[in-house]
Amino acid sequence: MPTAITPTPMLLLRRVVPIIFALVVTACGGPGEEGSSAQPPTVSVLSAYPQKVSLSAEFPGRLEPWRIAEVRAQVSGIVLERTFTEGSTVEEGEVLYQLDPAPYRARVAEEKSNLAVARANLLQARAQHERIRALGELKAVSELDAITAEATFRQAEAQVEAATAALDNARIDLDRATVKAPISGRIGRSLVTEGALVGEGEATHLATIQQLDPIYASFNQGSADALQLRNSFAQQQLTLTADNSLPVRLVLEDGNLYPEAGRLLFGEVTVEPTTSQINFRALVPNEEHLLLPGMFIRVQLEQVLYQDAYLVPQKVIIRDGDGDRVRVVNEDNVVELKPVVIAGEQDNHWIITKGLTPGDQVLMDNFFKAKPGHKVIPHSLENSSQAAGGE
Repeated sequence: MPTAITPTPMLLLRRVVPIIFALVVTACGGPGEEGSSAQPPTVSVLSAYPQKVSLSAEFPGRLEPWRIAEVRAQVSGIVLERTFTEGSTVEEGEVLYQLDPAPYRARVAEEKSNLAVARANLLQARAQHERIRALGELKAVSELDAITAEATFRQAEAQVEAATAALDNARIDLDRATVKAPISGRIGRSLVTEGALVGEGEATHLATIQQLDPIYASFNQGSADALQLRNSFAQQQLTLTADNSLPVRLVLEDGNLYPEAGRLLFGEVTVEPTTSQINFRALVPNEEHLLLPGMFIRVQLEQVLYQDAYLVPQKVIIRDGDGDRVRVVNEDNVVELKPVVIAGEQDNHWIITKGLTPGDQVLMDNFFKAKPGHKVIPHSLENSSQAAGGE
């Protein structure tokens, strides 16, 4: 029976050391293994090309009627009839109310009679004046008689003119007893009923007419933004309509975009001192009367149009104390940083006006592995518009 051999410490060390060495080599990667020479990471790149980019702003606003007129009673009287339907469209000159015309017809008749009397007196005074003047040439009457005849004649002429004016005034009042629409438009509810006494001591408000096509959109813009808008207009950096005005779009209360574009009319000449805001007005077509006065809307107005700008997703830009920079992959497939100038943002994208050149390969992902100075394997996206979310 063989005798058992007890391992010495030296023998144990010789057996353990090779095992440990093998484990270390396996963990670190042996010769020819992949870990000894790691491959560059694969990244997605976006080919950047300049395009027209419009930068717009949105402002809260209210709609106002293009024209508004209050229908009022210009003479006093009892309302005999209302001839319109509340809420309907009326035309300029259309009869709306009929006041009792009897007192005004009687006055017209009276003034006609007064005018006839004045004309008769004038006829008599003229004949007397001509007779005295003829006698005066013959020295057959005194100078005082001639002056008196002249004065009587001139007074009769004045009385005819006064009677004519009174008759015209009576006819005007008679005409005003028939209340007509001063403008065309949509008329609201009637504020009086048949049988009411109106115009007694004041011009009673009867109804209101509003013209809704076109319609005003009123909104406020900060003075600094308004200054930028003026500069953009002066430098022709805006999209203009055929009549050389700025187009505006409306977003309705339900979030939908109003189908027809309007045009900016003007801005107030003063700035509100408490808010530093300037009031603007735009004119918007409203043929279907979808827009109503008092309705809350949001106004979209282009602030500037960049002819050669780049749209890149916001995630690819580095913004820190060193400025704004973007990662690009150069011709050697090495990541480098380029300083850029950002003019604004649009739909989660930055608008870059300086720093990029056409065809630059903008790094889109794998930012932690693809650091500046590292080599990468670029994978080009289909096109810049799809990558930027433009379409």
